[in-house]
Amino acid sequence: MHLDLLTDPLVLCIMLPLLGAVLTAALPRRAVLLGSLMAVATSAAAVTLTILVWQSGTLRVALGGWDQKLAISLRADGLATALVVMANIVGLGISVYASGYFRDPERMRAFWPLWLLLWAALNGLFLAGDLFNLYVMLELLGIAAAALGALTGSRDAIAANLRYLLVGLLGSITYLLGVALLYTAHGTLDLDLVAASIAADDELFAVNAATLVLMVAGLALKAALFPLHFWLPPAHANAPAPVSAALSALVVKAAFYLILRLWLDLFAPVTGMAAAMLLALLGAAAVVWGSWRALRAERLKLLAAYSTVAQIGYLFLFLPLLAATPAGPVRDSLLAALVLMAVTHGFAKAGFFLATGLVQTNAGHDRIDDLGGTAQRLPATTFAIALSGSALIGLPPSGSFIGKWLLMQCAIETGQWWWVIVVTTGTLLAAAYVFRVLSRAFGLEPTPLRFITDARAEIPALLLALVSVAVLGLASGPLWTLLGLQAGGDA
Repeated sequence: MHLDLLTDPLVLCIMLPLLGAVLTAALPRRAVLLGSLMAVATSAAAVTLTILVWQSGTLRVALGGWDQKLAISLRADGLATALVVMANIVGLGISVYASGYFRDPERMRAFWPLWLLLWAALNGLFLAGDLFNLYVMLELLGIAAAALGALTGSRDAIAANLRYLLVGLLGSITYLLGVALLYTAHGTLDLDLVAASIAADDELFAVNAATLVLMVAGLALKAALFPLHFWLPPAHANAPAPVSAALSALVVKAAFYLILRLWLDLFAPVTGMAAAMLLALLGAAAVVWGSWRALRAERLKLLAAYSTVAQIGYLFLFLPLLAATPAGPVRDSLLAALVLMAVTHGFAKAGFFLATGLVQTNAGHDRIDDLGGTAQRLPATTFAIALSGSALIGLPPSGSFIGKWLLMQCAIETGQWWWVIVVTTGTLLAAAYVFRVLSRAFGLEPTPLRFITDARAEIPALLLALVSVAVLGLASGPLWTLLGLQAGGDA
């Protein structure tokens, strides 16, 4: 199935937010209107892309007329499409929220070009079909994210996001070294061609293994995998609420997506149980350490930031289970459970951060111990925090409950029972820090809050939180179908 490039949703998912970034920078007085229109259009393109992949299987398009070895290629399979549709729906919610969040006109004008640039980079990263353009999108994503995180202008925000920028550059350079090694060894950058070359040539095992180490190390730094997470809590906690939501729900997922894509598709002949076990052990440490620090956090946004460290850790626990499970329905279900957890966390963490921003705006702070009366004054916002928190804990019927259940079931079946202890410990700690917040919110101590009347603020937070619990938990079947198209035919 061949579509004209100007109307191909693969292209539109990248070009529309990129065009929006240019327009909002050129016409800052119309930034909110233009940005909102581009947000709606980009989300519509992502939904259209999902429908086409559902109907036709994997979609591909080559740009520039180059030979496949050097072509700029875009590819949408089930895995990429699941992340794209999640990112775009969350992005639409963040855009609606942001249109009423910024009171300073200068910050509002600065937000929209950077936000749309980040959005274009996200879509481009999920859909890129070659290694170099993955690097380009990774760089754009990191630069835009660091600039957005410093929008508050405070000393803490600037220091935290300067560190974020430098760490991101280090991760990108390490990834690029791996790309250079791969191109030298295989003479191509196309993901499919490189994968075929790695599978066919055992003599380059050492080079391929070194490349895998470089690329995964750089991406693990960007994904804030323990103990490389030191940059994340201050960067996310000091950013404006819509930016924190984007960073935590979307940006770190992009780095993990690349690790997963490289691990399963590109370096499948190179990866082994020892490497998978190492990453899973780091993920287990992230689950316990991140959850413990979230429990001890004094600020609501800092709690959410450390929670992200823990939630990313859960995703790495799947790697040794995938390595120990032969190809077939069980392995497909395990991969779907992994993606379901990632998508659920994206919606839940976005809803949590947006609701936290409402509390901070109305109370003038986000100190957890001083949130008494929040439930009485901000009931919808408190409900959004509770819904998001239940998804972070993994309570039924959230999508993360299904993911954790399948994770523990497979851990027992493959003899890796120790991951059950990690998941149980992380779940109990998550319950403790979520209920700690809710117990303060339902306290009787009056907090000087005013009622929220702007639906642009409350509705996105509530809907995103609701999706993480109701939609992804009770109607997760389509995700299994979408990921079953992973090996679908070309369009």
